[in-house]
Amino acid sequence: MAIEFTHVPGKPANGSFFYDFAETATKLSLIEDSGFRKLVVDDPAGLLTNMDIAAQTLDRTGSLEVVLTHWAGVIEPTVAARQLAALDRRGGGRLSLRMLSEPLEDSDAEARPVGHGVVWQRIDEYLVLLKRLWSNDRPFDHEGAFYSVRGGFVPRKGPHGADLVIRLGGQSGTALKVAGKHADVFELAAGSPDEVRQLMERARGAAAEHGRGGRLRFALPVRIHADGWSGTPDHKAVEIAGPPARIALALLPYAALGIEEFMIGGIDRPGEIARIGRETITLVANSLARREVEIPQPGAFAATSFAEHRAG
Repeated sequence: MAIEFTHVPGKPANGSFFYDFAETATKLSLIEDSGFRKLVVDDPAGLLTNMDIAAQTLDRTGSLEVVLTHWAGVIEPTVAARQLAALDRRGGGRLSLRMLSEPLEDSDAEARPVGHGVVWQRIDEYLVLLKRLWSNDRPFDHEGAFYSVRGGFVPRKGPHGADLVIRLGGQSGTALKVAGKHADVFELAAGSPDEVRQLMERARGAAAEHGRGGRLRFALPVRIHADGWSGTPDHKAVEIAGPPARIALALLPYAALGIEEFMIGGIDRPGEIARIGRETITLVANSLARREVEIPQPGAFAATSFAEHRAG
């Protein structure tokens, strides 16, 4: 089973991994050459800056895929659909869309109560419209709970059309329902291998209700502390400390669950990026290749305890 590694840039003191793009371009080449397949673009400046950074990243790399962080409600679906289709064309099909949930704007709160369910309802309608705009061959009208579209049409579709990869996450029943309907990649929450397995089963069940149970792929956020660590976890990613070989060993029980992507954060210095790519990514790939030849039993990677993996 092939495992993909995605680089998740941190947010340094200057506010952005992409603060100096000349310096960033050098890091992008290193990330690409070190075995990472994808890069998450999630800048503190927000959606429009993310789109600009995504365009520059696609222009300056040859194979690196861009995972663009996006929010419903910041721009209208028709505008977003055109811009995202243009980005997908620009990168030759190397774009995927990572949808995050955030509260509705204050102006929206005056018209309707704001709550968790409302946020996810808007994401659902937004994604339905994006997919329709990326696939329709003639203009259409739409009147929904959150969006009104007249003559909606994107004349130049992206390489993926309506099949642009959509990434979602969440743990509530509402979030899982929307993810089950739309997600190609489900971003998991932190937890022990058993906790992660349970969330995977819930997500697959939600996708199965839409006939998509076998289509869903899973990504796990992992925060690496390459120089040792004795702090407390931030509860947003699995936390691992130690040398590359120990990091690789800690990832194997998760790979055994069927996770196909590790989203690696915490390594922004060139030396760390190169070392994790040269050693950890290679070790994980080689270990999985050997296990496949040996035809392992389910759970064969899970012998080492989760507590040991998180020890600094």
